[in-house]
Amino acid sequence: MTAVSPRRRREIIDALRRGAVPQRGLDVMAVGLERFQGALSDELDAVTDGGAVFKAVRGEYGAGKTFFARWITETAKQRGFATAEVQISETETPLHRLETIYRRITENLATEATPASAFREVIDEWLRVLQEDAISAGADAADSNEVARSTDALLERRLAVVSRTAPAFAAALRGYHVATAAGEVETADGLAAWLGGQPHVSASVRRVAGVRGDLDHFGAFGFLQGLLAILRDSDYAGLVLVLDEVETLQRVRSDVREKSLNALRQLLDEIDAGRFPGLYVLITGTPAFYDGTQGVQRLPPLAARIGVDFSGDPRWDNPRAPQVRLPGFQRQSLQELGERIRDIYVSGSSQADRITTLVTDGYLGGLADTVAGRLGGKVGIAPRLYLRKLIDILDKIEQFPDYVPPQAPDVAVLETELNADERAAMGGLDAISIDV
Repeated sequence: MTAVSPRRRREIIDALRRGAVPQRGLDVMAVGLERFQGALSDELDAVTDGGAVFKAVRGEYGAGKTFFARWITETAKQRGFATAEVQISETETPLHRLETIYRRITENLATEATPASAFREVIDEWLRVLQEDAISAGADAADSNEVARSTDALLERRLAVVSRTAPAFAAALRGYHVATAAGEVETADGLAAWLGGQPHVSASVRRVAGVRGDLDHFGAFGFLQGLLAILRDSDYAGLVLVLDEVETLQRVRSDVREKSLNALRQLLDEIDAGRFPGLYVLITGTPAFYDGTQGVQRLPPLAARIGVDFSGDPRWDNPRAPQVRLPGFQRQSLQELGERIRDIYVSGSSQADRITTLVTDGYLGGLADTVAGRLGGKVGIAPRLYLRKLIDILDKIEQFPDYVPPQAPDVAVLETELNADERAAMGGLDAISIDV
């Protein structure tokens, strides 16, 4: 029996009922990912100790790259990391515009306590830690003026490292601290936005901190270093950054593609040079992106750094390599996933005995065959629909005492239930699938 808390059970089931990937509880759904756990744990340990990691994940459409990335971020949050997931897009988040990437990082920053938009909370927590450290160093907690002076002095020492690489970031952070202490809410809000890379902060607010202009491409790396320093001083283990759907670079103009690949190489160079202690970067892409002429191979220095020979048996793939591949769902994996979800459902159901009697392991296997068969045998894109069908059956068993589910081969799959990729698979079309 799979044990989860009532809250996690509800979140998982509600998401699957809607056909969505749960935001939490992915560890219990991580079927077939056990082989990566040891290497992932070692890499996160290295980042916690002040190192940095760059990891590339490859998989065909439907192999579960997005799920894999979210599994890693949830694992990292449970170990004290902050995380951010950035979807690469030619129009919304172009990879060669690093200031946009940084802004998306701060907008999507999440921690175990704060699911999203945790940037402001992280800054405030950093200031609280400063005050606590000042008191621990000898400042009289009963004397607010002494605590303020000691906190200011400690702030300057902590900002010294940031100032060398991102003086504007340090200046704005200093101004934010002053505005917060003085209760100047509007100024503090404006400086927090500017620190997060938001454009169009009023000139009057920027003048308070002695900064000017908006964040540009060249300042983004410095701001990222500043963010990592704040996370480290706030007792976070580091930052896990996911750059998802990087394969979209293959479809942009050639000049944009070249700039984007170069930005990726530059990020890897900075990591190898030790300029981002506490950073774990994960990129996802299709084999065509890594091996094709419109992807990584267009920039030989980048290809040489993250290239791996995948010509052998997948059983001997090295999970410690800079690039790993996902084999995708197999029929047995789909059944095992169904068994886990059934057990999670049963763990909080008043009809546990009835469910386990009607929805046996054999029934789950038959349902997997049925759903995958309706989708042209493409097991890789079946999990979303398979789990949605399963939850619907479990709901009906729990609510209606006389309900008996149809035999697995008789379970209907209607076109109105399908997303575009599933519809294409059912129709036998060759289409791009979205990870689930």
